[in-house]
Amino acid sequence: MWGRFRKAGGRVADALRTESKGGEDKRPHNLFEAAATYVTACAEDDQERADEAAGWVSPEALSFGVNELACRAVIAIARERGESPETVARDLLGLPAA
Repeated sequence: MWGRFRKAGGRVADALRTESKGGEDKRPHNLFEAAATYVTACAEDDQERADEAAGWVSPEALSFGVNELACRAVIAIARERGESPETVARDLLGLPAA
């Protein structure tokens, strides 16, 4: 039974990170590093870097990391502005107030 848990845990860990390519970095990238690099590259219109970051983790892990980054950013901006996260999110997306 414990073997199943170890095997499943290994699959989850593999989904959350991958080994680096080309030996440029000695440790694997995690999903948060990938998400931060991916979002930064997209904001700077650097498609090459965005593609590289997207290859560091699985698409599902990248999606989770980008979602987590978005949530944390909206909360941080809301606290800074003294507004609700919903107000900030709608403002950032150019939507009318609810």
